[in-house]
Amino acid sequence: MIGTVLNVAGILLGGFVGLSRPRPLLANTESFFRVTLAAFTVFYGLQLTWRGLGGSFREAAKQLAITVLAMILGRLLGKFLQLQEFSNQLGHYARAQVENARPDSPDLASHGFRAATALYCAAPLGILGALYDGLSGYFFPLAVKGLMEGLATMGFVRLFGPGVMVAAIPVLAFQGTITLVSNQLLLPFLEAHGLVNSLNATGGLLIFSVALVMLELKRIALADYLPSLALAPLLAWLWR
Repeated sequence: MIGTVLNVAGILLGGFVGLSRPRPLLANTESFFRVTLAAFTVFYGLQLTWRGLGGSFREAAKQLAITVLAMILGRLLGKFLQLQEFSNQLGHYARAQVENARPDSPDLASHGFRAATALYCAAPLGILGALYDGLSGYFFPLAVKGLMEGLATMGFVRLFGPGVMVAAIPVLAFQGTITLVSNQLLLPFLEAHGLVNSLNATGGLLIFSVALVMLELKRIALADYLPSLALAPLLAWLWR
């Protein structure tokens, strides 16, 4: 659970820095952090995909075909289940909490807690990072997420106060549960049947796609692609 611990530490550290720093970051500083974190996300995503495409050329080509097919079918399934719409609703809910915040409101702290929890737990990178933290100890995506949410918390605490930092608890519970389940239940099954590579290749491309959204280069319904993580090992199992 190194990744989840780093994520929680990033939230708490960002909160403490935000409380001690009266002025927000400059726009060019925020842009620098965003580009830097996106670059790391690209690297770690492609590195994970490369892990999944090992072996001979024939095996790598087969795995790549499985990955592409899993993402196409996963996108269709995710759209049918309206996963991105649900994620967007959580985002709108968090935005409403921010827009309706009033300094003299007695519920200011709870508004901040709900906004931060919705944003931090609904992020597709959190689900992806927690999954691979459990499967292979690949904690780097969650480390990047922790830095991003630390920067967000710096701004939230100025608006809502220190109560925002309590959002670290549901993040710990949610992502920690995914990590433990994937490590104790999913990993033994995948290793026993040789299906880890299919999951690595697919998840790596999804993590890479997060960077495109961060840089605002392309609008991608990331949540709709999450079912591809289940379809990739299933297709690899069938394509033997």
